[in-house]
Amino acid sequence: MSSFQDVLPAPARKVQFTGLAAETLETGRLRLFLTAVMFALAFAAVAARLVDVAVLGAGSGPSLAAAAGSLSGASRADITDRNGIVLAASLPTASLYADASVVPDPEAAAAQLASVVDDIDIDRVVERLSTGRRFVWLHRHLTPTEQYRVNRLGIPGLGFESEERRFYPLGALTAHVVGFTDVDGVGLAGVERSFDDTLDQGAGPLELSLDVRVQEIVRDEVEAAMAEFRAIGGAGLVMDANTGEVLAMVSLPDFNPYHPGTADDDRRFNRTTLGVYEMGSTFKIFTMAMALDSGVTSLSGGFDATHPIRVGRFTIRDFHPQARWLTVPEIFRYSSNIGSVHMAMAVGTDRQRDYLGRLGLLDPTPIELPEVGAPLVPDPWREINTMTIGFGHGLSVSPMQLASAVSASVNGGVYVPPTLIRRDPSADLPGTPVLSSTTSDILRRLMRLVVEEGTGRQADAEGYLIGGKTGTAEKAQRHGYSSTALLSSFVAAFPMNDPRYVIFVMLDEPRGNESTHGYATGGWVAAPVVGRIVERMAPMLGMAPVDPEQPEILEALDLNLAPGANQVASAAP
Repeated sequence: MSSFQDVLPAPARKVQFTGLAAETLETGRLRLFLTAVMFALAFAAVAARLVDVAVLGAGSGPSLAAAAGSLSGASRADITDRNGIVLAASLPTASLYADASVVPDPEAAAAQLASVVDDIDIDRVVERLSTGRRFVWLHRHLTPTEQYRVNRLGIPGLGFESEERRFYPLGALTAHVVGFTDVDGVGLAGVERSFDDTLDQGAGPLELSLDVRVQEIVRDEVEAAMAEFRAIGGAGLVMDANTGEVLAMVSLPDFNPYHPGTADDDRRFNRTTLGVYEMGSTFKIFTMAMALDSGVTSLSGGFDATHPIRVGRFTIRDFHPQARWLTVPEIFRYSSNIGSVHMAMAVGTDRQRDYLGRLGLLDPTPIELPEVGAPLVPDPWREINTMTIGFGHGLSVSPMQLASAVSASVNGGVYVPPTLIRRDPSADLPGTPVLSSTTSDILRRLMRLVVEEGTGRQADAEGYLIGGKTGTAEKAQRHGYSSTALLSSFVAAFPMNDPRYVIFVMLDEPRGNESTHGYATGGWVAAPVVGRIVERMAPMLGMAPVDPEQPEILEALDLNLAPGANQVASAAP
C-alpha cells in the first residue's frame, strides 16, 4: 500500500541536480539573462529615439530653440562693420523633407503644414508629396518654432535636415553693400559674391569699412529728400578722404536681402557703383584742378564769359550768367559753363584725358563689388568733347568714381583707390600722387568759397567748414537731353582746413517745390542734404564744431593767402 508521499505530483517534489546537469542549467540561465538585457537595451534605444524625433525635448518650444542652437556651428564667416556690428551671419536651421512614399494623404498633409509654416507653397507641396519619391524637399530653413509645430503635427514620412541660413540683421540698410546669397549659401551679389570663397573658409569675420551709424544717417536723409522732392531714386556716399574707406554707401530704392527675387530691377540696381552718369558742374572741380596744376592759369587769371559759346548747332550758356570777364575764383563760385569751357580748351584734349585718367575717371572703379559700371568715355575724343567734359557733360562716371577723384583733389593730391574693407591704420596706403599739394590747397579754398558765397550755400553747417560743388545735369535721352529730367547732386568735403571726409548726394529726377521756389537744381535739393548729414554724423564721430574766425582757420581758407594767388600754380611732377 502506497504512502501519501508517493502520490504527490512530480512538480511538487524537490528535485536536486548535481554534476553536469547543474552546470548546464546555470549556463542556460546566464544566456537567458544576457538576452533579456540586450532586448531591454534595444527597446530603450528605440524608445529614446522615438522620444527625440516625436517629442523633441519633451514637447517644449524653448527646448527646441535650445536644441537648434546646439547644432554644429556655421561655417560661412560673418560680415561686420568697422565697429564689429554684424551685417551678415550664418546660423543653423532645419529644413523640412519627406519620404513621399509613406505620406498617407498629400492634400491633407500640405494643408496641415500650411497652417504652421509661413510662406509655404501648398500646391508645390502637394505636387512633391504625390511623386512617391523617397526624398523631396518641402521647405528650406524653418524657424525653430516652425520646426516644433511641424513635429507636433505627427505626419508620417516627414524629417528634418540640419543646414545653415544667411541672416542680415540690418535688413535693407546695407543690402547694396553686403548683397545676398542663394538658399545654399552661395554669394550672388555684393560683398557676399566678391568674397564668396573667403567667407566660405570661415577663418574669421570680414570687417568692412562701413560705419552703420553713418549709413543709417545717409539713408535716412536721402530717403527724406526723395520723398520731399518726389525723386525716382537717390544715392549717398561718405568716404574717408585720406584712406579711401567708404563709411556709407546708399542706393535708393533698395531691397530686402531675405527676398531679393521679389524686388524689381530698379531696387536691385546699385546707383553708387553700377550706375554711370554725366555729373554736371561737379566736374568743374577737375577742370579747375587741371588748369591750375598744368600752369595754364592761376588764381589771378580769368576768362571771358561775356557771351555764350556756339559750336555748330549747339550753344553753351551759363545758368547764372554774369556776362563779363570772370576771374578764376568767380568761374568756380558762379559755376560758369563758359569759363570752364575756356579753361578746358586752354588745358587741351591730351592733358585733359591724362588728368582724368590719373584721377580714376576713365576706368571702372576698383571697389570690391561685382556691381561696377564702366565709364562712358568719348571715342574719338574730339574738341567738342573736351569742351563739354569741361562742365560735366559727355563723360559718364559712377558716384564712387567721382567721390574718389574729389578725395584726391582735397587730400593733398593723392589718389587712393576706394575700398569697402577696413584698412589697417598702420599699413602703407596704396596712394598715387596725381596733383600738386599747392593745387589741392587752392581747390579746398575754392570749394569753401562755393559754400560761403556761391551755389552751395544751402550745404553750410555752422562750425564744420564744409566746402563743395553743386551739380545739375540734364539726363541724356534718345534724341538729346531732357530739360525736365535732372540729376541733381552735391559733392562736399569737411572740414576744409584739413579735410577728413568726402560726401556725395544725388537725387534722380527731383521736382522743385514751394520751399525751393520751383527749382530742382543741386544747390536747392542736394546741398541741404549734405549739410544735415554733416550735422548729424560729425558729433557722433567725435568732431566738435570750430570757430571759423580763428586766425589759423582764416589763414588756411583765405583765397588771398593761397599759394599761387598772384602767380601761376606749380605743376605736379
